[in-house]
Amino acid sequence: MEKGTSETPLIPRELLFGNPDKAQPRLSPDGKRLSYIAPVNDILNVWVGSVGTGDFEPVTKDAKRGIHVHLWAEDGKHLLYLQDTDGDENWRIFAVEPDSKETRDLTPFEGVQAGILATSKHFPDEVLVMMNRRDPRLHDVFRLSVSTGELELVAENPGDFVGWLPDKDYEIRAAQRMTLDGGSELFVRGSESDEWEKLITWNAEDGLSSGPVGFSEDGERIHLLDSREANASRLVSLDLETGKTEVLAEDPDYDAAPFSLMIHPDTHEIQAVAFERARLEWTILDENIRGDFETIKSLNPGDFSIMSRDRADENWLAGFTRDKGGVSYYSYDRKKGEGTHLFDDRPELKEYELAEMKPVSFVSRDGLTIHGYLTLPPGAGSGPFPTVLNVHGGPWARDVWGYHPEAQWLANREYACLQVNYRGSTGYGKKFLNAGNREWGARMHEDLVDAVEWAVGEGIADSDRVAIYGGSYGGYAALVGATFTPDLFRCAVDLVGPSSLVTLIESVPPYWEPMIAQFHERVGNPETEREFLESRSPLFKVDEMKIPMLIAQGANDPRVKQAESEQIVAAMKEKGIDHEYLLFEDEGHGFVRPENRLKFYAAAEDFLAKHLGGRAE
Repeated sequence: MEKGTSETPLIPRELLFGNPDKAQPRLSPDGKRLSYIAPVNDILNVWVGSVGTGDFEPVTKDAKRGIHVHLWAEDGKHLLYLQDTDGDENWRIFAVEPDSKETRDLTPFEGVQAGILATSKHFPDEVLVMMNRRDPRLHDVFRLSVSTGELELVAENPGDFVGWLPDKDYEIRAAQRMTLDGGSELFVRGSESDEWEKLITWNAEDGLSSGPVGFSEDGERIHLLDSREANASRLVSLDLETGKTEVLAEDPDYDAAPFSLMIHPDTHEIQAVAFERARLEWTILDENIRGDFETIKSLNPGDFSIMSRDRADENWLAGFTRDKGGVSYYSYDRKKGEGTHLFDDRPELKEYELAEMKPVSFVSRDGLTIHGYLTLPPGAGSGPFPTVLNVHGGPWARDVWGYHPEAQWLANREYACLQVNYRGSTGYGKKFLNAGNREWGARMHEDLVDAVEWAVGEGIADSDRVAIYGGSYGGYAALVGATFTPDLFRCAVDLVGPSSLVTLIESVPPYWEPMIAQFHERVGNPETEREFLESRSPLFKVDEMKIPMLIAQGANDPRVKQAESEQIVAAMKEKGIDHEYLLFEDEGHGFVRPENRLKFYAAAEDFLAKHLGGRAE
């Protein structure tokens, strides 16, 4: 290196991985009150106060896991939040009255997973919720009264529906089911008293990149993400009577982002859609908001999303993410055309030197263009650096540009952090997505190997000091790296990663069973392809392992069961392989409690420093 970073102050792990100072602001429907989550005795709770004043106080009393998802009920009198038990993902819906601070469990059912499907200003006391109370495999839809807790069944799952869509009148008018070949089908009906009719069949090629978004105000059109007759998922509007489709927005290489749609609360028309290219880029469909977006964009150099808007649609909240800082939140007054900074989620980060996250790309050995992000130690010259290949989970997800606490942590500890959107990642069109089918432990891993070789060839990575690190699928990739290509890596860190694809698929939670065909199509079928899946499973290649491993697991993980870690840890013990194993009894698929997160990252930091030579707090 031309210059070391030893003079760069260490960013405390508590600041990177502890609770935010404040986060997730939400406007009440009348725009007069603001809520956000913030710690109370180091546990995240919901705070409420009047807009423009400092009279905020906590209104919830969670004492263990903290609250991470909350929203206002449309009556303006209640806040709703979700909570599970020690990471079991059996979510319950709670309501709290900010004035009295009275909290009620609206779905007090053991072993049941509840989720909020929709709220509506036309039905301010009611929330549409999904629950698998009748059958643990299937979610039905209920109307839930916020004031009384009364539940009314409005859509019973016929046996294989995995998603529901209401219209403006709160009627469940569309549903999606998975097909046995790994595709999906869209059903619609005129009203809840009518029979379901099949509208669209998406084959396995399009099944993961297509689905319904919402109905138009008159209920005569349905908005879809649809990759038929295109490579990338397009935003389209389909006329239910004529069957004609209008393309609203498209990109030949990038999918319309399903979680970055802005829909008008009254007209139900889509006003803007984002495409996640190297960075998030908005396509405006409603000219009435173009000026608003231009003004908001000028407030902060980060990428933004609209997080909340009041019922009058006069006040918005925007959240910005940028690589060299946490999330910044702004209020925006549409009448005045003015934005005001509210707060940053981690303001103390401003006291430290953060690293730039740079988009990078390279060509894989079989000719695919692979995109990713590189974060280097700030001010450290051109390398080569000890490098951590940080593999995202999913695998049907992707890394994005912005503030990434692990990237900043690694760069601050003198590592290059390389994040790779390997084939099978979402966002880059269906050809790229489907190139990952049946390639777990094969070409998907080859993309990661090619990424390391690219980084070495560019003088970025020190070939003798590369670690592979990740959670969920990324944890599986770390185990694959340690067993399939152990000579490439110095060490590996696996967080809640499956060690056997056979036992992973055989032990999915019951509510994933309607989607099991996706696993059979894209990973493999243990009933008919057991030998194939074993050949892609690190558990059966432990004899090849020769690098140190750090494995961390949540005991209550419903997706990747504790046995996935236990079985490979037992095999490593038998073979005498150097390893550390952390089991968190009160966690699930990832670590929510700050003390557990900090324990894991302290262990990971010491582990990486020991084997790669970086800094440690």
